[in-house]
Amino acid sequence: EDISDEIAENAIHIQDASKMLLALINDILDMSKIESGKMEIVPIQYETGNMFSELVNLIWIRAHEKKLEFKLDISPEIPSMLYGDEVRIKQIVTNLLSNAVKYTQKGTVSLSVDGRIEGRKAVLKFAIQDTGIGIKEEDISRLFKEFERIEERRNRNIEGTGLGINITTQLLLLMGSRLQVESVYGEGTTFTMIIEQEIINETPLMLTEDSEERNKIRKSVFV
Repeated sequence: EDISDEIAENAIHIQDASKMLLALINDILDMSKIESGKMEIVPIQYETGNMFSELVNLIWIRAHEKKLEFKLDISPEIPSMLYGDEVRIKQIVTNLLSNAVKYTQKGTVSLSVDGRIEGRKAVLKFAIQDTGIGIKEEDISRLFKEFERIEERRNRNIEGTGLGINITTQLLLLMGSRLQVESVYGEGTTFTMIIEQEIINETPLMLTEDSEERNKIRKSVFV
């Protein structure tokens, strides 16, 4: 409480550097697991409302710090309880949303989730869109390479390891999916993927204005 502004600022820098180091270590560990064939998908039952709330909670803070608008569009027809690897889904979507925020200086970052029912499976389509710097068409394939950072000189002040998209791609492959990229250089990028999950409770989320699930997510986004 009695520290100087200089010490407080240094403490923030140390905390930021620690977070970057932890992210780097986690990325390298994940790549080691993938390359050694030790990465596994561990399915559990989970509540979709809680998952979306946790996903949004972290990202909207980062977007708010950069004065970006964060938009959320979740289909109310998505079942309220599913069976799958919730942890890896959150890792994938958080990674893509974090990149969207990092590479967007003004405008909007959005997450939309649509879904349809096929028997006892929910087919979820995730789309992460931004109004950021965009990617040249000839550079899109480089996104998926390890330790590859596009336009390094232009983006030298943006933190990153060049592993995130590669890890995301590998995790999606383990889940029977793949990452699609559409981008207009200088205007923005959209990442989409389709993930199938087993249905435990087919009762839809029904994100009405007064629903409990909507209020949970509202606390994260709209406060």
